[in-house]
Amino acid sequence: MSETLPRERLLSPPYAAVTIGMFALIGFVAFEAMAVTTVMPTVARDLDGGDLYALSFAAPLASGVIGMVAAGMWSDRRGPVTPLLWSMVLFSLGLLTCAAAPTMEILVGGRLVQGLGGGALIVGLYVLVGLVFPPGLQPAIFASFAAAWVLPSLFGPSLAAFAADVVGWRWVFGGAVIFVGAAAVLIAPSLRGRRTDSGVEVSGTGPLVWATVGAVAVLALELLGSARGVVVLGALAALAVVVLALRNLLPRGTLTGARGLPAVIATRGLMSAGFFCAEAFIVYVLQSQWALTPGRAGIALSVVGVTWAAASQVQARLGERISHVRAMELGSGLVLAGVTSLALTVWLDGPALLAGATYVLAGAGMGLGYPRTSVAMLDASTDADRGSNSAALSIADSLGAALALSISGVVFAVAERHGANPFLSVFVFAIGLGVLGVLTARRTIPA
Repeated sequence: MSETLPRERLLSPPYAAVTIGMFALIGFVAFEAMAVTTVMPTVARDLDGGDLYALSFAAPLASGVIGMVAAGMWSDRRGPVTPLLWSMVLFSLGLLTCAAAPTMEILVGGRLVQGLGGGALIVGLYVLVGLVFPPGLQPAIFASFAAAWVLPSLFGPSLAAFAADVVGWRWVFGGAVIFVGAAAVLIAPSLRGRRTDSGVEVSGTGPLVWATVGAVAVLALELLGSARGVVVLGALAALAVVVLALRNLLPRGTLTGARGLPAVIATRGLMSAGFFCAEAFIVYVLQSQWALTPGRAGIALSVVGVTWAAASQVQARLGERISHVRAMELGSGLVLAGVTSLALTVWLDGPALLAGATYVLAGAGMGLGYPRTSVAMLDASTDADRGSNSAALSIADSLGAALALSISGVVFAVAERHGANPFLSVFVFAIGLGVLGVLTARRTIPA
């Protein structure tokens, strides 16, 4: 009579320590992201940097690409432990720079350093998932990443608004360093013995060069595109450079949505681009068009974050009952529906509650489709390319959102200059990205 082996779970003895460490790290980083999004309109007003608002969000995403490529190469050669630890150091240094920034320009510089560490952090965690967890547990661990956003989503915006009102917005950045340090203490024991040498020799600095070129071009696009006169033509050149960089950083066929892994990576990039382009401006529009306080406007982020986490749990429980392709199709469709509904509410000047409520659809879409892009990528990877593919997925995610935010900054400035509704213009641009995401998700079937 054969014995039935107990079902493996994330908190089973072999995985408990690393699961808790990862969960804590994501949770603390999530708190910082929610808090900064809530207070950034206030920061822009205090530092007289409204023209750099979009850039303050695009900067960490763009510089994060450099960290992602470096961490991917480093992880393929020596394992994810060392780049993961260094990423937390850089992330904290960037936060401290933002906390002390006397001008918006220096704050953006701090965001660049913060993004460098954040990009490496994401890749290190993804590689660690592929190294530690069996395929059957991978949807659950990625769902736990989303679940780690629940408490920060519930309390992050309100705590950030309270802190900014009582002790100043600088503590929103500086205080987060304490949380990152606590996460490092928790995760360090789980990293012991995880250092591995894959035997893969990674040579050449080409990817790092292209990552740097792409990041600089994304930032230049927003700065040049918001200017007047012939200088605007430089934005077109910057856009061409970004496309060239992406072509050299991503698997062949990603920019055209070729079937299989390229389409998976492209879907991830487009989902992030449409979603985060709209999210960066939702608190801003709620304060500007409906005169809500930062605390009340931040409630929208809380609800969206909880919905994202809940939808991630749903896709994890469904498991193989819903294919990766179907999950990505449904997720992209819901992101499009959420952004479209938000744009319509702004256009028709509907109630503020409706603006926040409709965007919940986008959060549900990210929760349903976003984790499956990660699992589908790992399914198509081997030990020799897991790090580079993880980096590619994160590059598409981060650089896609950074590019979208840079363009949205240009769209916002041009619309405002010509008397159009700048928020509506940005959301219409996000709708276009959502449409592309839906079309690309249909091509994620393995080639």
